[in-house]
Amino acid sequence: MKLKLVPARTGAVWVKLGMQTFFKQPLALAGLFFIFMALMSVVTMLPIVGLPLAMTLLPAATLGLMAATREATQGKFPMPLILFTAFRAGPAKVRAMLALGAMYAAGFLLAMGASYLVDGGGFARLYLGGSAPTAELLQSPDFQMAMWVFIGLHLPLSLMFWHAPALVFWHDLPPLKSMFFSIVACFRNFWAFTWFGFAWMGAIVVTILAISTLGTLAGNPALSGMMLFPALMLLASMFFTSLYFTYRDCFEPETPPGPDQTQLNPPA
Repeated sequence: MKLKLVPARTGAVWVKLGMQTFFKQPLALAGLFFIFMALMSVVTMLPIVGLPLAMTLLPAATLGLMAATREATQGKFPMPLILFTAFRAGPAKVRAMLALGAMYAAGFLLAMGASYLVDGGGFARLYLGGSAPTAELLQSPDFQMAMWVFIGLHLPLSLMFWHAPALVFWHDLPPLKSMFFSIVACFRNFWAFTWFGFAWMGAIVVTILAISTLGTLAGNPALSGMMLFPALMLLASMFFTSLYFTYRDCFEPETPPGPDQTQLNPPA
């Protein structure tokens, strides 16, 4: 495996490829994303163990969406079973993926716990959907400090796990090594990922403005509210579709799969 360096403009290309690939298989990729969201939501609702379990499964679920994107680039129709790709490649990779997930869950809970200590759990409850936002809460200095503490801890955690599931599954790296190479790849391609983030933020802003304008022109502000949530969910699906391209362009192609993995991992 070899890390590749890409120019800054590649970040915008990743966004473009994510959108183009999504529209090649919109029903499949949108459906898989909503199944992914539903599974995470159901697991999170389990008492006590729900949130840690959901965070443990998140890297494996993300890999499933990347595998679906990979199939879509090959002109195939990804089926729902592809979401469980990480659990269909033998016990060694299952253990590695669960270990990776356990480390992500620990990091996420640590970041959330740190924010809890700052404001007594106001940000944590809002982030996890346990409370509704209020103007008083959002303007609270403690809430804002807790938000920045969480962001400051969660951002490096996200970079460590950005490529890690793909590196564990397609390159047979151990979890810790995959995390190291993941964050190195993100920093070495800093400007590409910066443009990637700005491009997605721009897409979100344009979508919100377009829907708000449409509702105003139609004389029906409620129409904007009805359209905004599904539009943002479709954008989120396109975002997850674009993740595969960030991995593909940052690393040399994986080694050819063994006989037991040929059906799971066709050559890119």
